[in-house]
Amino acid sequence: MLIRRLQLQSFRRFDSVEIDLRQGFNLLTGDNGSGKTSVLEALHLLAHGRSFRGRVRDGLIRQGEPALSAYAEWEVAGATHRAGLRHAGGSWEARLDGEDVRQLGQLCEALAVITFEPGSHALVDGSNEGRRRYLDWGLFHVEHGFMPQWRRYARALKQRNALLRQPGGHAQLDAWEHELAQSGEQLTQLREAYVAGLQPRLSRLLPELLPAAGDVELTLHPGWKRQELALADALLLSRERDLALGHTSMGPHRADLRISLRDLPSRDGLSRGQTKQLALALLLGQAGHLADLLGYWPVLQLDDLGSELDRHHQRRLLQVLVNSAAQVLVTGTEMPPGLAEVGIEAAMFHVEHGRIRELGQ
Repeated sequence: MLIRRLQLQSFRRFDSVEIDLRQGFNLLTGDNGSGKTSVLEALHLLAHGRSFRGRVRDGLIRQGEPALSAYAEWEVAGATHRAGLRHAGGSWEARLDGEDVRQLGQLCEALAVITFEPGSHALVDGSNEGRRRYLDWGLFHVEHGFMPQWRRYARALKQRNALLRQPGGHAQLDAWEHELAQSGEQLTQLREAYVAGLQPRLSRLLPELLPAAGDVELTLHPGWKRQELALADALLLSRERDLALGHTSMGPHRADLRISLRDLPSRDGLSRGQTKQLALALLLGQAGHLADLLGYWPVLQLDDLGSELDRHHQRRLLQVLVNSAAQVLVTGTEMPPGLAEVGIEAAMFHVEHGRIRELGQ
């Protein structure tokens, strides 16, 4: 996948700006607060339907403007695609290849972008919600049957939770628990298969990025004691407790990805640097797994690389990326030393005062 052009209007510090990106490495430099991270954030918004720095209404729209807009052109599998998104904080409009978009998932399916940024450590040491989102993003791109099952489960979960809080709604619980159990079991099977497919990629990658870890084992905790009970039985047994709580306390919406490292302690015992390296390995492993299945790499974004990784680990990471066919966007206040040490020739852009200038032009 290759992003050719990105245009932004009323996006954070940018009034109106355009950047033509290149194949391979693209380096965006500038002072802190200049807006270089906003370029990555815009692509992430188009590809994920959300920012990695909070809600759209929390400062993403330029002050004094009613809405932001982002437009991108890219190539994948020999075809050119175009997408635009206008977001007003509480409402949005989008088009993809000249057609109106009814669900943001259509944009997310068409454009694959993976971002490593200062908050990515939460993939390892944060809540299970982030790890579920990580698994489900990967499944969304490689398994066509995932999204219908996810929506089916989400609808049944919403209905059961409403009935748990509704006086006299108990009579309908059997029907919705049946639906919840069927969709939940199938959703869990898809997640387990995805984790099993991801494991070999991560096992090959981890020695390059975190050699002290030894081997790694990924396992899915499904969200209930699946080895003991079918989900239908677990829901029935937990009904009285869930009625008291007013919500469903177990199921795939409580699932988690468990990460075990042979030669390092559990995630709570990792250093800050090791946590970042493991998170990076998880993201790049997912990118490589997607490339194995779809035949192309997602766009990779590395925000503030120089401060997130030391020179030694920068070199390790960049050598891995050189050997891939991915388009890479890197930001920093200056050129990360690892780029020069590995001998990478990058298209260079400077961000300043709401403008982006390609150096050497």
